[in-house]
Amino acid sequence: MAAMNCPPSLDILVRGPEGFSLWNGPPFSNGQPSIKVETVACSNAKFSDNGSRLMVTKSGSTVSIYDCGTTKEIRSFEVPNILAAALSPRGTYLQTFQKASTPQEKNVVLWSIETGDPVYQQFQKNMTKTTWPSIRFCSDESVACRMATNEIQFFNGGDFSKGITNRLRVPGVAAVELSKEPGSHVAVYVPESKGVPASVQIYSCAKDSQSQPLARRSFFRCSSVQLSWNSGSTGLLILVQSDVDKTNQSYYGESKLNYLTTDGSHEGLVPLRKEGPVHDVQWSCTGSEFAVVYGFMPAKATVFDKKCNPLLELGTGPYNTIRWNPKGRFLVLAGFGNLPGDMAFWDYADKKQLATTKAECSVTSEWSPDGRYFMTATTAPRLQIDNGIKIFLYNGSLYFKKMFEKLYQAEWKPVSADRFGEIAELIKSVDSLKVVETKPQGQGSKSLQASSKTTSSNPPAQKAAGAYRPPHAKQAALAQAELFGESQAEGLSKNALRNKKKREKLKEKKASDGGS
Repeated sequence: MAAMNCPPSLDILVRGPEGFSLWNGPPFSNGQPSIKVETVACSNAKFSDNGSRLMVTKSGSTVSIYDCGTTKEIRSFEVPNILAAALSPRGTYLQTFQKASTPQEKNVVLWSIETGDPVYQQFQKNMTKTTWPSIRFCSDESVACRMATNEIQFFNGGDFSKGITNRLRVPGVAAVELSKEPGSHVAVYVPESKGVPASVQIYSCAKDSQSQPLARRSFFRCSSVQLSWNSGSTGLLILVQSDVDKTNQSYYGESKLNYLTTDGSHEGLVPLRKEGPVHDVQWSCTGSEFAVVYGFMPAKATVFDKKCNPLLELGTGPYNTIRWNPKGRFLVLAGFGNLPGDMAFWDYADKKQLATTKAECSVTSEWSPDGRYFMTATTAPRLQIDNGIKIFLYNGSLYFKKMFEKLYQAEWKPVSADRFGEIAELIKSVDSLKVVETKPQGQGSKSLQASSKTTSSNPPAQKAAGAYRPPHAKQAALAQAELFGESQAEGLSKNALRNKKKREKLKEKKASDGGS
C-alpha cells in the first residue's frame, strides 16, 4: 500500500538539435538531473494533456507514440506530406493534417493509437491557429466537436463509428472552444459582418438544449478573441483584441476582457482599474478565481473572484505574464519577451509577496505539476544565444541552472496535481535545497555531469557590457564635454585615453627639443 501511495516522479523533456531526451526531475541527486531516456533524433515532441503518451515526429513523414509509463515506443505512423499533428487529451487518438492535392482527398485523419487504424477522416482546406486541432476534445474525451461552415458538428468521443451525433447551426462561426472539465458547454465566436457586431455565444453540448444560447456577449472593434474556460465549465473569459486603437494610445491596438457565465448571472466587462492592454489572464486550478495583468507599463495585476470582485492587488511592475501553480497556492508575476525578466513570487493563501528575482530572456515558463518548482527556458529560434534552463523554488530561490549551445524545447511532463500531497507538506522538503549551475553543454555531449559547478543562491552580478557608440557620437560627447567645461577623460575609452597621453608627451618632448 505504501508503494501505491507514493507520488509520481517529475520528468522534464529537453529537445535540442540532436533530438529529445527525458530527464528525471527535481529534487536532483548530487545536484544534477539523471537521464531517463537517452537522446532520440526528432524534429518535434509533445505530451498528451494527461502525460500518458508522448508524440514524437522523427522525420518528414514518421510520427511515433511513446508510452510515458514504460518510456517505450508503442506505435508508429507513416503520414506523407504531414504538416501538423496533435494528441487527444488522454492519448487515445492521434490527429494529423496533410497537404491535400485535391478537394476529394481527406487530409485530416484521426487515428486510433491502440489499433493504428483511422477512425475518422475529413477534408480541410487550410490550417490556422484557430482551426487546429480540427477536432476538439474535452478532458475525459467523452465529447468531441468540429467547426464546419456555419455549424458545429458533435461526436461521441468514445466511438467515432457513429459519425456526427448532432449539429449546432451557427451562421458565420469562425472559432470554437469546448469546455474541458466537464465537456458540457461550447463557446463560439462570430466575427463582425455588414454592420452587425461580433459576438461570443455559449451553448450546451446536450442535443436537446441547443435551440438557444445560454449566454451571449456582443462587441464592435473586434479583430480576434481568446476564449478561456474555468475548471467546472461555469465561467468563460473572453479577451477581445482590436488591431486599431481609436484613442491612439497604443500602437498595438486595444484589448478588453469580458466575462460570461453559463447560468447567465454575469455578462459584461471585467472592471480593470488601469487603462491599457490586457497582457495575460489565467484561471486558478479551482476555477473560482482568475488573475489578470493589465495596463500600460508599469502594468497592474489583480486577482478577481467569479463575480469579478477584486480579491487581491498584486501591485505594479514591468510584468506581462502570470502563472498560477497547479495547487492554487502560489503565483508568479513576470515580464518576459521584450521586458527584462523581472519575476515576483506570491503566496496567495497568505496574501504576501515571497521574493523578487530575474530570469532574463525567458521564452517559456511553467510550474511543475506538484507546484513546488518554477522552470523558465530560453529557447531557439526565438533567441539564438544564451539558451538554457532555470529552475526556481516556490519561494523564488534559484535551484538549478544549465546552459546549452542550442535549446529548442524544455517542458514538464504533465501529471495531475491531485496525485501529489498537500502543498503545505510538499514545500517543507525543498527549503534546504541549494543552487546548482552548469556550464554550456558542448556539441554531442551526453553526460549531464560534465563541467558543472555549485554556486550560492545569489550568484554575483556580472559586469554589463557597454552599449555600442558610433564614432560620431563619441566626437559629439567630446564636443559637449568641452562646451560645458567637463573633463574630456570621462568620454574617452581606455585606448583613446592612452593614445591621448602619448600624443601630449610627444608634443612636450618636441617643445623641449625646440627650446634647447
